[in-house]
Amino acid sequence: MQVMKWSVIALAVAAGTSQMAVASSQSESNGFIEDSSFNIFNRVLYMNRDYRNGGENGAHATKPKGERNGYREETGLGIRLLFESGFTQGTVGVGVDAHSLSSIKLDSGNGRFGTGQFAQTDDGSGDDTQSEVGGAIKFRVSDTVLKHGNMMIDTPVFSTDDSRILPEVATGTSLVSNEIEGLELTAGRFTAISDQVQTGRDSIVIEDFNKDPVKLKSINLVGASYSFTDNFSGALFAADTDDVFKKYYGNLNYNLPLAEEQSLNFDLNYYKTDYDKKTYGEDLDNKIWSLAAAYNIGAHTLTLAHQRSSGDIGYDYGIDGGGTIYLANSVQFSDFNGADERSWQARYDLDMSSYGVPGLKFMTRYITGDNISTSSDREGKEHEWNFETRYTVQEGAAKDLMFRVRHAIWRANSAYNADYSSDVNDTRLIIEYPLDVL
Repeated sequence: MQVMKWSVIALAVAAGTSQMAVASSQSESNGFIEDSSFNIFNRVLYMNRDYRNGGENGAHATKPKGERNGYREETGLGIRLLFESGFTQGTVGVGVDAHSLSSIKLDSGNGRFGTGQFAQTDDGSGDDTQSEVGGAIKFRVSDTVLKHGNMMIDTPVFSTDDSRILPEVATGTSLVSNEIEGLELTAGRFTAISDQVQTGRDSIVIEDFNKDPVKLKSINLVGASYSFTDNFSGALFAADTDDVFKKYYGNLNYNLPLAEEQSLNFDLNYYKTDYDKKTYGEDLDNKIWSLAAAYNIGAHTLTLAHQRSSGDIGYDYGIDGGGTIYLANSVQFSDFNGADERSWQARYDLDMSSYGVPGLKFMTRYITGDNISTSSDREGKEHEWNFETRYTVQEGAAKDLMFRVRHAIWRANSAYNADYSSDVNDTRLIIEYPLDVL
């Protein structure tokens, strides 16, 4: 249920390539204070999930079923203070990163709880305020950075989620190297990850086959992203989540310029997951891939995508981060990642900059999936329609202030409703305001 991270690998590689120069990043360091930054990021999120056809808000289990609302509705404010120091000068540069995350409940209530923005209190409502702080120490040699502590991380096999007012935070060690032009090498070991609504450093929990709680023990990951040319890139990643699963990922991204203001992009993503018998009760596996083709002409982009899952069960993630799903059909509500599921997407984007309104963008997409294996042995089917409008202020005192409206309509047949969710309309109003203080 994440925003599609389409072409993230390609963009990361391109960024790494553009930073390469004769001198290394460390040799050009201006100092611990001189290269520091301090940012305040504010996000307001109103979220409403309206369950249809008699569906109910099962998140409020303290109420009798007949008294539960048929929707979840909450509004929250998230405030992030992010400090990133520069590196000290010399062969080995030393620096620190620090953050403070705070959530403030603006609207919630007994019976409406459950949008994933707040922890739940004893009376069934959302917690009024929450906060956590964290930091990491970092070292840089040439163009290689080693970081240890608390951090937000974004890789295809371990990615902290940022789909609510506050992000998940991982605890561990990461190593990122850009010593060779066009090549980015990544490695890491993480031993804890915090939920978006919990302040504990190790608060994400899944259930094993006996319904016992399982937390992240450790995850080890390695990966490489390489830009073969300016228009062609690839990536390979692997991760071992102790006692849960081993996950492998591959990506190929190719951009074909056609004419002035015209291009064609192809993005292929592939996961193979081997599930651990200790948690899942038996040796299981899943293979899932997606291929997206996007045609851009001026202000218009048309995307077609196909995604297919196979193996013993569907693609699973979460204990390795709520953002660990780099697939084309992972959209606002559903990921279209069920067992044996096949799904297709048609998407249209419009950038109004070409029509004299810079900062205003529209998007709509439709995804349909079928052939889903369900617990009832009947074929599961689902489909989802998304609409999004986004406007970002371009100049003045409110520069970079963003307003965003997202709406999803998700429907499924009764076989998949029973396994996944009641039919739902999902509406989100988002305001974001980043402030660069330093």
